[in-house]
Amino acid sequence: MQLEPYISDLLYRYECVTVPEFGSFLTRRTSATIHETTHAFYPPKKVLSFNEQIQENDGLLARYIADVEKIPYEEASKKIKKRVKYLKSYLVEGETIAFENIGSLSLNNEGKMLFEPSYSFNYLTDAFGLSQFTSPEVTRETYKETVEAIEKVVPIAVTTQRRQSRGYLKYAAVGLIALTIGGFAASNYYVNQIETHNQLAQEEANTQLENKIQEATFVINNPLPAVTLNVKKQYGNYHIIAGAFRVEENSDKKVDQLKDLGYAARKIGTNKYGLHEVVYASYEDRLEALQALRDVKKTHNKDAWLLVKAIEE
Repeated sequence: MQLEPYISDLLYRYECVTVPEFGSFLTRRTSATIHETTHAFYPPKKVLSFNEQIQENDGLLARYIADVEKIPYEEASKKIKKRVKYLKSYLVEGETIAFENIGSLSLNNEGKMLFEPSYSFNYLTDAFGLSQFTSPEVTRETYKETVEAIEKVVPIAVTTQRRQSRGYLKYAAVGLIALTIGGFAASNYYVNQIETHNQLAQEEANTQLENKIQEATFVINNPLPAVTLNVKKQYGNYHIIAGAFRVEENSDKKVDQLKDLGYAARKIGTNKYGLHEVVYASYEDRLEALQALRDVKKTHNKDAWLLVKAIEE
């Protein structure tokens, strides 16, 4: 049995996921960062680490597997123990174990486990949809130096001679103001005449329309039959998560996009972080939900994951 899918699902919701008698995968939230040299922006994320000293069974992994696969807790614990035995044997033989979307484990010369996390995956739901990007450096000082150089070459000066040579502009300005005032007066008179004419025409049209309505008689001989719509509600405790959004308007847009693609998308409320969660669909049957999750990961969104939660409809 592969443990990676179950560990990956739990890392979204918990800071520590323990594999009994093997070790624990830990998460630590880090803020967004900007690289000083490359000017690359990195969104906030959960940084993964591994501690082989924490091996005591807290029951989290076994209960989740038992719930998803609908098997007893004891049987899930036996499957985990069997898988851990194989993993240890691979490590002893010098092989490197790769956990998909989590990282890789190997043994050093002293027999201690070395963990290399996967940097291409982010388990922080708050940062869903954010990706790394690089911004060009802002060079404001360069433009400032260029402007200063131009001012030195082409100085701006105002002389008395220039003011006197353009005295005619004063008279032209006075004439322009007079023409403008006369134009506004004629324009206002013309607009008032049009508004008066439109008001009279509107009153006449309203009178004719009222007379027509009073003369009209409406008779319905064959009333239309009542239409009954059967709306199928979505129930089930297995939800394929498409995303979580801080702004509710963005979650509505996501629902519309998924519906256009043929999914039975909807919102299922907010999580403990106050984010509006959107699902591709909800299912009552666990196996049907897992098959649908595999299809979504292959065809549309490799970051989709399964939420097991009872929601009041």
